Amino acid sequence: MAEQATVHTAAAEHAARRQAVPDEDGFFGRYGGQFLPPELEGPFAEITRAYREIENDASFIAELRYLRKHFQGRPTPVYHARSLSLANGGAHIYLKREDLNHTGAHKLNHCMGEGLLAKYMGKKKLIAETGAGQHGVALATAAAHFGLECEIHMGEVDIAKQAPNVSRMKLLGATVVPVSRGLRTLKEAVDSAFEAYLADPENSIYCIGSVVGPHPFPLMVRDFQKVVGIEAREQFVEMTGNLPDVVEACVGGGSNAIGIFAGFLDDPVELIGVEPLGRGAAVGDHAATMSYGTEGVIHGFRCYLLQDEQGEPAPVYSCASGLDYPGVGPEHSYLKDTGRVRYVTCTDDECRDAFFLLSRREGIIPALESAHAVAHALVKAREMKTGTVLVNLSGRGDKDMDYVLEHWGTGADG
Repeated sequence: MAEQATVHTAAAEHAARRQAVPDEDGFFGRYGGQFLPPELEGPFAEITRAYREIENDASFIAELRYLRKHFQGRPTPVYHARSLSLANGGAHIYLKREDLNHTGAHKLNHCMGEGLLAKYMGKKKLIAETGAGQHGVALATAAAHFGLECEIHMGEVDIAKQAPNVSRMKLLGATVVPVSRGLRTLKEAVDSAFEAYLADPENSIYCIGSVVGPHPFPLMVRDFQKVVGIEAREQFVEMTGNLPDVVEACVGGGSNAIGIFAGFLDDPVELIGVEPLGRGAAVGDHAATMSYGTEGVIHGFRCYLLQDEQGEPAPVYSCASGLDYPGVGPEHSYLKDTGRVRYVTCTDDECRDAFFLLSRREGIIPALESAHAVAHALVKAREMKTGTVLVNLSGRGDKDMDYVLEHWGTGADG
């Protein structure tokens, strides 16, 4: 009862503050903003002006809605994972099936919006980073649809792990730029993409892949992703007659989590973000930013950050390439401080077990990123004993097959 009262209080307090975030400078409380070199201030001001001009434009909204319905296949369903729930015991688990969104993940929700924005601004090229490749595939898809060039920067480690998505990007016409510096993963891919954008901001636009980066991207990507939460809330109430007791999502940068949380922030629903604990709590063995990070600046914005004593980003790791980022979205940082969202962790081993269990019990192969949220939902459901847990199944696991088979095989009988 005390826990539920806390959720009610947090929801009410958040509703009272919500209209104020972000402010005009892109700050969610202390987090966010724009920390840019002088040569990028102009291009980002141009992006901000353009987005503010079109965000409430009737023709823009109409085209985006048309694309969501007829190109992406939205709305994606909410599914009652009955067999998984019965095998697990406790509260029943439901899945928001973003794995059924075109390209296999939630990323296309903001990529089509960013593509439309680029078209409005008269840009010729989309530039971005990718970790797991889902954002890269989605942006390459948007570029192909709108007739734009596409350049995707990807760490060499992730290229090796995510070979199917690399092939898909190339088939869609994108140029994939391997990044060999540092740890050769997502953080370095972001660095490389920023540099490429800086070389030609007049003809290109940098399409950040999550609710991270300088203002207006945390706001803009959230706005494009909140369709997930709006749909899920309506669908869940229609299915069950009630709101879910708990909503969970994995968190790297945090776009899928912000997307589904947006539909429930003002409701008395417990919201849980699940971060990757990887191999354990030692530096370099995880990417659990909320649990072990401190306030810092990365890639032009302020957030919780895994960093060393000099303020440089610390090395990070996760079996899920889309989660191994040392920072996190500024709105997530704000939601942690206000207490509206609780952030927890999941290890590689727990992720693996949930991956195989969902595959065997429901015939749904999740992305390793999404399996982190499923893993904690299984624990939470058993603790609750009764009630409902809604999980954002943010992507499908086709991209992870090579990695899973190499490291874990086909799994024990479940």
